[in-house]
Amino acid sequence: MKVLTQRFTTKYETAPFSVIKMEDYKPAFEENIKNAKAEIDAIINNPDAPTFENTLEALDFAGYPLDRLSSIFFNLNSAETTDEMQKIAQEVSPLLTEFGNDITLNEDLFKRIKAVYDAKDSLNLTTEQHTLLDKKYKGFVRNGALLNEEQKKKLREIDTQLAKLKLTFGENVLAETNNYHLQITNEADLKGLPEGVVEAAKAEAENRQLDGWVFTLDMPSYLPFMTYADNRELRKELAISAGKKGFQNNEYDNQNNVKDIVRLRHERANLLGYASHAHFVLEERMAQNPEKVISFLNDMLEKAKPAAQKQFEELTAFAKELDEIDHLEKWDSAYYSEKLKQKLFNLDDEKLKPYFKLENVLNGAFTIAEKLYGITFKEVFDIEKYHKDVTTYEVLFPSSRESEGELVAVFYADFFPRKGKRNGAWMTSFKSQSIKNGVNDRPHVSNVCNFTPPTPSKPSLLTFNEVTTLFHEFGHGLHGMLANTTYPSLSGTSVYWDFVELPSQVMENWCYEPEALALFAKHYETGEIIPQEYVEKIKESANFLEGIATLRQLSFGLLDMAYHGKSSSFGGQAIDDVKTFEEKAFENTKLYPDVAENCMSTSFSHIFQGGYSSGYYSYKWAEVLDADAFAFFQEKGIFDKEVATKFKDNILSKGGTELPMELYKKFRGKEPKPDALLKRAGLI
Repeated sequence: MKVLTQRFTTKYETAPFSVIKMEDYKPAFEENIKNAKAEIDAIINNPDAPTFENTLEALDFAGYPLDRLSSIFFNLNSAETTDEMQKIAQEVSPLLTEFGNDITLNEDLFKRIKAVYDAKDSLNLTTEQHTLLDKKYKGFVRNGALLNEEQKKKLREIDTQLAKLKLTFGENVLAETNNYHLQITNEADLKGLPEGVVEAAKAEAENRQLDGWVFTLDMPSYLPFMTYADNRELRKELAISAGKKGFQNNEYDNQNNVKDIVRLRHERANLLGYASHAHFVLEERMAQNPEKVISFLNDMLEKAKPAAQKQFEELTAFAKELDEIDHLEKWDSAYYSEKLKQKLFNLDDEKLKPYFKLENVLNGAFTIAEKLYGITFKEVFDIEKYHKDVTTYEVLFPSSRESEGELVAVFYADFFPRKGKRNGAWMTSFKSQSIKNGVNDRPHVSNVCNFTPPTPSKPSLLTFNEVTTLFHEFGHGLHGMLANTTYPSLSGTSVYWDFVELPSQVMENWCYEPEALALFAKHYETGEIIPQEYVEKIKESANFLEGIATLRQLSFGLLDMAYHGKSSSFGGQAIDDVKTFEEKAFENTKLYPDVAENCMSTSFSHIFQGGYSSGYYSYKWAEVLDADAFAFFQEKGIFDKEVATKFKDNILSKGGTELPMELYKKFRGKEPKPDALLKRAGLI
């Protein structure tokens, strides 16, 4: 346990995974919480008058071992979990919630912060210090500092319940994902599937000691099956199984969890004086309020819907012509989209995959980062990993491969699915960046994905969608790696939620540029650079069915706002039926017939487990920012050092030290407009 309660003595203070035992976690949490409380008490009991340094700064740096422990534990709970770990998570989450409330509801601590806040105009603070002071003060007020004792008690109860409900929601989704597999024993049922997909399914069956081929609900298995399998009945079975996660009236059912999370969030917002959970959340976002978000989503919907309906009609006519399908169902979507794409562009993932060997794509991302920001990535073998599939890198500056250079960050890459890893792709950090006593403590950043794994005969070859996912998460990674702020709570990706997707989404743009593709899109066997005709087709097909894709994104944003954005009259009224509620929210964005057995909400982890509640719109919002930002790169050249330096200095390194719009204007010289996005998407 001792190792988890003090600074690590490893290289760069990286996490010493090999010496951590499962039984160490809970005692270490208890010890670190106790020590962090002592640090808070020292701030409160300081006999000197409150100052920015002895109160705000001291508070931001307090509890370092607890922060490190939390990041290690919860990162592993997402990427390498076990039943035992999930049990510990259920036990320690309430302790952390209680500790957080002990701080934000501490009147004596708030008095000291308020004293500094009230005197802020006379303190000659830097912009970053002003931001920290505002953030901490608002953080206390938004977490109940102005409530009476009875209200504070109620708030603590709600927060403890919510912490447990969110964990349970995620565990149920993971259990439902792991509990299903489709076993195929008749080879004829594999018709249409690419060789690599069949090989992976064979390996999965052998892994489970089963005959034939096995497909799962993990994305690298699920998506290719839905895209290529000719057997419509089996596509239907797999699609329905994916769509009913958490909606099967069994021990993993999430319907009541959805209702309870929505109800408690609303109660919490009302208790703090807000009309809804969305009003509470959006006060600290670029969008500011739910009305503005709903207006933004509906405005985008108005522009996208005619294109989406036209594209859906074209897809329906194509399926009718090809296979006499009268009505397209959800399990036909990926299949006929791919067939139509092949017809129009003569381009499919199987043609492209040989040019996207994982290692080459990753090195391409590294090379692009080097060209833009002058950093290099060096694989190292003396930093501990939590799983054999993880690779570790030193990120160095300046860009000289000969000299060791100065450490920018430690980077962990974890790319393949496995049983204890949740679906999806994400960036996280094991240690945040900050500057204390003149020492710039560098971050430890991780990208976690679920890509197509290598097979006995082939390396990991990525679909183009997986290529853009890698670049997306790497963009988040750069936001963390290039952080250069004083205070940990303002560092890296600690920004307004509807700003956090800008660095990730802007990075995807390089995947479509011939100049960038030439750096990494090389045939894994011959080394031949991807043919120019393929590059042109990738660009041409980038907008393929973009109207339908936009409508889908908007539907999720509108569902999120339906749950969280209505004012008080809605909150008191329980959601009678999750499925009915969802159908109503999807009314204006619906293209495919509904599937009675399915419900999206019960596995909508982004808003019920992750941090996207009242924030799902931010994907589209950030697309407006990223299209506008990349247009600037295109004007000057996609590797233009001047634009890249502006982006690094004003966006990537600044974290949450200033209001996002101010940072954006410093980079771009003006506010973003949606025109670049609408043009890029072919919607105008």
